[in-house]
Amino acid sequence: MKYYLDPFGCVKNQVDAETMMASLNSSGWESADDAAAADLLIINSCGFIESAKKESLNAVFSWRKMYPEKKILLAGCLAQRYGGELSASLPEADAFFGNRDLSGIAAAAALAMGNASDTYTTAALPHNAAGVRPLLSLPGSAYVKISEGCNNHCTFCSIPLIRGPLQSRPPEEVFDECIQLLGRGIKELCIIGQDIASYNGAAGGLIALMENLKKLPGHFWVRLLYIHPDHFPANLPDICASDPRFLPYFDLPFQHGSEKILRAMNRRGTADSYLRLIENIRSRLPSAVIRSTFLLGFPGETGDDFNDLLNFQKEAKLDWAGCFAYSREEDTAAFSLPGRVSKKLAAERKKIVEMAQVSISEARMERFVGMNTEVLVEEQFEPLTDGPEMLYLGRLFCQAPEVDGSAVIRSEKPLTPGALLPCKITGRLGFDLEVALL
Repeated sequence: MKYYLDPFGCVKNQVDAETMMASLNSSGWESADDAAAADLLIINSCGFIESAKKESLNAVFSWRKMYPEKKILLAGCLAQRYGGELSASLPEADAFFGNRDLSGIAAAAALAMGNASDTYTTAALPHNAAGVRPLLSLPGSAYVKISEGCNNHCTFCSIPLIRGPLQSRPPEEVFDECIQLLGRGIKELCIIGQDIASYNGAAGGLIALMENLKKLPGHFWVRLLYIHPDHFPANLPDICASDPRFLPYFDLPFQHGSEKILRAMNRRGTADSYLRLIENIRSRLPSAVIRSTFLLGFPGETGDDFNDLLNFQKEAKLDWAGCFAYSREEDTAAFSLPGRVSKKLAAERKKIVEMAQVSISEARMERFVGMNTEVLVEEQFEPLTDGPEMLYLGRLFCQAPEVDGSAVIRSEKPLTPGALLPCKITGRLGFDLEVALL
């Protein structure tokens, strides 16, 4: 029997998809290259915000219309959050599977094919799938999820409802997975979780994990993603300074610059404390790159609050920033808050922040021109017609997968995707950087 899995959504969903594929493959299933060749279509849905929920449901409707004879399994966040309701109201899907225990995917697949009796499963604990995990990321890079769930309870966020409370993987298990990935030729280990700063329950847990990963042999990158700024380990920059394999890249979702809005979001920081954190990181690591996210249109956000955010953005001079409009999610603490901001106004504010970030990010990238560093080759883009050179795209230490700019590589000789090569940054093209191989 063959399955086709649509990974859908964020990188955490991607890791879930890889884990489910490993479990299915070890259970006798075969992965199909396209949906037409599959017996079972698996949609690894997202249920974080309203737009993602609609997109997930539309995927079910589209696949059902395109392949009326095939079986469909709706998996992931949407199935976890609304599985009971959907099993009664969404006949287009043949079965539903949450994301708390991914090892149960084979049983859910059997159910979808009509070979089991249960309709919905949500086991309490995460479980590692057997077998070698397929990698859906671009060559040379892999995500390593060190924890699941979150204890922060930001009032806008449905993650605790979907993923549950924070549960950390044992350090030795993380270490073994990294060893296996490096043995498969991976050059970039992207450490992820809903809040990796709270790994093992305290800031010291992440530091201990990083100290353990320093024992790994070989040359590679370690990139840390999703570090809650209220829990930032004070000595984390020292880890990066002590081992060049640990990239000075910090993903800190500040979310806002107004203290009033931050408190309403159940966050402890302020614009001043966040600016001090940024300054502390940059003073210890001059080449540090800081990415963040901003949430626009949160209930009660006034013009003054928005100006506070713009002032914070101007002073912080973040290397990268993503912006999102608030999505009102049932069962979250913010759902019933007064002072709702219209979707139109939230979208307008989001656009203003995004436009302001363009010149900031370009200026921040300009400072790297002339630097000798390394580039991770990802893919050949297109052959050039004006000479013998070939054009490749890759990433530098200042560019995380999928969300930041790219490195543009010109080479007269063929390059292997996944290779980590010495280079010099020679110029900037908008958000992207041009590099010459050394």
